[in-house]
Amino acid sequence: MARVYLSLGSNIEQQRYITAALDSLADQFGELLISSVYESVSVGFDGDNFYNLVVGLDTELSVGDLSANLKALEDQNGRRRDCPRFSARTLDIDILTYDGMTGCVEGVLLPRQEILENAFVLLPLAELVPGERHPVVGLSYSELWQGYDQASQSLWPVDFSWRGDELSRSPGSAAEQ
Repeated sequence: MARVYLSLGSNIEQQRYITAALDSLADQFGELLISSVYESVSVGFDGDNFYNLVVGLDTELSVGDLSANLKALEDQNGRRRDCPRFSARTLDIDILTYDGMTGCVEGVLLPRQEILENAFVLLPLAELVPGERHPVVGLSYSELWQGYDQASQSLWPVDFSWRGDELSRSPGSAAEQ
C-alpha cells in the first residue's frame, strides 16, 4: 500500500463538490486523513473564492491508475476540461505525494510543485502531517510552513462538516464563542 496525499479544491458550489469528492474517496479507499477546509482567493485568475483541503489515503493503485481515477472523479462532478487552465472549477484533485516517489512517474510529476508555492496546499498539509518530510527538499511540512511567506497568500478556515464530523471551524463561529 502506498500513502498518498491529495489536494482538493473547488470554487463552484464548494460544499457540494468537496463533500461529493470526500464521499467518493472514502467509498473507494476507506479511511481518510482530512485536514481543515480553508477558503482562499483564487490564484492566477479573477474568480470566486476556493475551498481547499488535503486528504491522505492508502492505495494499491499505481500513480497512473490513481491519476486516471481522480480525473474520472473530477469529470463525474462536472469538471470542464475545455476551459482555460486557470479558471473556475467544480472540483480539482491533484496528487501531491505518492509515498516518497520523486520525478515524473507515469505522467505525474512528484512531488507536486504547488506544495512549495501555494499556502492553500502547504498549510493543510502542514496541519495534517506536520512531521512528514518533503521528499525533495527534506524539510518537514511544518518547517516549510514556518518558512513560508504567510502574508503572500490569504486563507482562513471555514465551517465544514462531513459525515457528522466537524472538519473545520471559521474564526469567531458560534461554536467557539
